[in-house]
Amino acid sequence: MPMPISARRAAPALALALSTLFAVAAPARSAPAHSADGVAERIRDGYGTKAPYAPQQDPWTYQRAPRGFVPVFTENVSRHGSRAATDSEDGDLILKLWDQARQAGQLTRLGQDFGPDVRALLAAMEKTGHGNLSGRGKRELQGAAVRMAHRLPGLFETIAKDGETVDVVSSGQGRAVDSGTVFTDALTQTDPELKPLIGPARVDKDLLYFHKSAGGAAYRDWLANDRRLARTLKDLSGQPATHRAARRVLVRIFKPAFVQRVVDGEFSSLADDVAAAQAVYNLYGIAPAMSDESPTGRGWRMDRYIAPRDAAWFGYLSDVEDFYEKGPSFADSDITYKMADVLLDDFFKQVEAKRDGTSKLGAELRFTHAEEIIPLAALMRLPGSTEGTAPERPYTYDDNAWRGASVSPMAANIQWDVLRKGDSYLVRMLYNEKEIPFRQGCRPIARGSHFYDLDELERCFGRTTG
Repeated sequence: MPMPISARRAAPALALALSTLFAVAAPARSAPAHSADGVAERIRDGYGTKAPYAPQQDPWTYQRAPRGFVPVFTENVSRHGSRAATDSEDGDLILKLWDQARQAGQLTRLGQDFGPDVRALLAAMEKTGHGNLSGRGKRELQGAAVRMAHRLPGLFETIAKDGETVDVVSSGQGRAVDSGTVFTDALTQTDPELKPLIGPARVDKDLLYFHKSAGGAAYRDWLANDRRLARTLKDLSGQPATHRAARRVLVRIFKPAFVQRVVDGEFSSLADDVAAAQAVYNLYGIAPAMSDESPTGRGWRMDRYIAPRDAAWFGYLSDVEDFYEKGPSFADSDITYKMADVLLDDFFKQVEAKRDGTSKLGAELRFTHAEEIIPLAALMRLPGSTEGTAPERPYTYDDNAWRGASVSPMAANIQWDVLRKGDSYLVRMLYNEKEIPFRQGCRPIARGSHFYDLDELERCFGRTTG
């Protein structure tokens, strides 16, 4: 691992580096299910793609570059950071039920706190702006930027010395645009000499919002009309276990008689039992993203209102939807991730332009959404995204490694570092800041190495005819 950025430029950045380098939770570690870490991992999985970001490897454990190779380029694609909910629908729904129960004297002792807690959370999200980055989201991005600068000090010194440029591009959606701004602001505070070299941020919806662009037309038609998809999602979400979990969630807040009225459909104009419990789960799920905005800054304690096993069940249902609609999905189809080829192609084009001497870029920074990260992970066969399902064998946690909290948490990122020695170029990939191998069939420069020759990657991904 290289030493931190040179002392010449470190002094102005010291406060930022110390405050953001460890601004998020410690890297997650795999562990046996019975251990404390295993319990924490299951709780994290229960948040699905709303899980806050945590870098997945200690930077000091990264492999050293082979002798003589120096970094000449880096690129990433990052999901936006943690954010407020995109609307107040879940809070509005459950508060209408809560008000009915309060008037009827049908709240549990714990449930009496629920309404005020939800209203405070909704007020905080409205103040932040629906869908906007939260304080935690900004810290996630700042931390990632500082760690990038410390991972590649020689690269950023070269960018500054040679007057290379840093390109910033986003989907154009507010939280993605803001993520790029927060990230680059942290970079320039770490290394002020980069500031004039960061070009004006640009928007490319075809590249970073492809699920809503022309390239996603076939996908959108499939999403709206595929009967197999609709049947699979209905069968998995409609299991008896869902109704049992919903009842357990609701009886924490409402007395049993009121819960039975909900189950019996008395409030069907508002919600059934599953929709009501789902609203509670969604508030639980977004609360960590808004922890900085809580009255004490320590969180909203929404976990009081849903037991771990029920959060895990609704987290699984959230993963079911994302797995089939955005991820590996059915093994006999690539409709969910074929459109991500435009983004993978851009990764290669940027590296190839650097090799060919047609690019003056030192870094390419992209900011997007889960709808792009998840398909790209499936297309690249990144860890956890290697297997689709057969129609007769639906997705479950027991036989598929895909987890939204690992594949695309808030601020999820894929990064390629490019190194050069003479005419040779190597590429290393980081996924949520963990060194990972490229897909099966790609050969690293040595067994166990995370460095790959660019020519080998072009062969492996079918970009050459040789």
